[in-house]
Amino acid sequence: MRIWNLPFSLCSTVGVLLLASISGIFVIEGASDPKPADLETGLQTRVSAQLPEAPPNLGPDDRFKADILLIVPHPDDESATSGYLARAIYDEHKRVSVLFTTRSEGGGNAVGLEQGTALGAVREIEARQALASLGVMNVWFLYGRDNAGQDVFFSLENGNHGALLEKTIRFVRLTRPEVILTWIPDYVAGENHGDHQAAGVIATEAFDLAGDPTAFPEQLSAPRDPEGINNMVEGLRPWQPKKIYYFSDTYTSHTDFLKGKGPQYSTIDISPTRQTSYARLAAEAEAFHSTQEGEEFKKALAKGDIKSFQEPVRFVFGKSLVKSSSTGDIFEGIRPGPIPFASIPGYQSESRQGLWIELGGPWALYRVFWKAHNIGHLSGLLQQPEVSVRPGETMHLPLLIHNDTGTQAQVPLTITLPQGWKVLSGEARYTVAAHDIYPVQTVLVAPGVRNDMPQEVTWKAEANGRTLGAVTIRVYVIDDAMPQ
Repeated sequence: MRIWNLPFSLCSTVGVLLLASISGIFVIEGASDPKPADLETGLQTRVSAQLPEAPPNLGPDDRFKADILLIVPHPDDESATSGYLARAIYDEHKRVSVLFTTRSEGGGNAVGLEQGTALGAVREIEARQALASLGVMNVWFLYGRDNAGQDVFFSLENGNHGALLEKTIRFVRLTRPEVILTWIPDYVAGENHGDHQAAGVIATEAFDLAGDPTAFPEQLSAPRDPEGINNMVEGLRPWQPKKIYYFSDTYTSHTDFLKGKGPQYSTIDISPTRQTSYARLAAEAEAFHSTQEGEEFKKALAKGDIKSFQEPVRFVFGKSLVKSSSTGDIFEGIRPGPIPFASIPGYQSESRQGLWIELGGPWALYRVFWKAHNIGHLSGLLQQPEVSVRPGETMHLPLLIHNDTGTQAQVPLTITLPQGWKVLSGEARYTVAAHDIYPVQTVLVAPGVRNDMPQEVTWKAEANGRTLGAVTIRVYVIDDAMPQ
């Protein structure tokens, strides 16, 4: 159709008709010409009306929503809290999930020959059965390495700290717990398992990072085709837990320092739902751990001997991001729904002057770890640093000599020991460069006789004829201490 030879007025009319046809606007004779804004609005309205309905936005999978996420390293570690968990599950109707960082393939076996990886498989089955007896079905294993000892650094190193943290954060985001329960990140006299401490460290880090979208962001990226295959990202969402509580593996006669530091739950109370004591429910669950308890435990249980499970379950308050008292119920102040991400102070370097000494190793770590993660009140749990050791065992205790001066220093270090102890190394004169830290490894031998009463070991540092400082640690010589 040729319109360029038509009169201008006719060309204008044809052009308007063509544009009207395209935009869906029909011009009625006698009506005013449509304005450009009207044409644009009409075009948008028509396109919007023709858009297909988008599929609903799928939220997190509610099958895995937890009120409590228990993070522990070993199958049977859940027994430290099972007297409380039975109460929470049966009578408070809380949803509990459990995350084991190892399968504890390094443990013993009281009922079979299976060891190593095979034992780990057996212990995983035992844990699933034990927790199923309490109604807990969401149980996961991270397959980290089992490490026997008190050294948290060895457990973190050998267990692959970074990988365990990334996996733990994934399960926090998947289960979206209100509360995290875990072993206390501290060095206490008792079993004092390095894996227990490491689980507490990792759980605390996960509490503080799971709500941060910059932490492992690949877990949070939305998949391109949720119903398809080969989606390389995970589609999780950030989640900030509301509270974290700790519990301790100190021996039962040394629980005084836990008093008043968090909520405490009786296990001799009778469950209204199950018509038996929480201690009994916990003991029945523990009976599934035959490799660790042996058949004698089942015989004792059949006779009603559950004394070891009648101790209260004691928690140490970690922190709460909702209004709550430190000794109130674990769920005090918790309301459904997400809360904003709460950043932590992080590590802040200290400015000190002169020469000074401190305990190194885990003690030095926790001193800065607690502050960085806003749980600094844990430093007041113990009046003195402490450790446990077996009779006659060699004990390694690290020290740090700090020289925050501009000149090199000579620092003599001496040790004062209780009767029966021996020094293998550590007493010496140390040359510490300016603005440097000298790590000292002292090696002692404990007496060959058990002594439940604490004994004190003291290091004293001097320079230029004056005392720089002293460090004292309380030592328990007990039979069931973990090797260092």
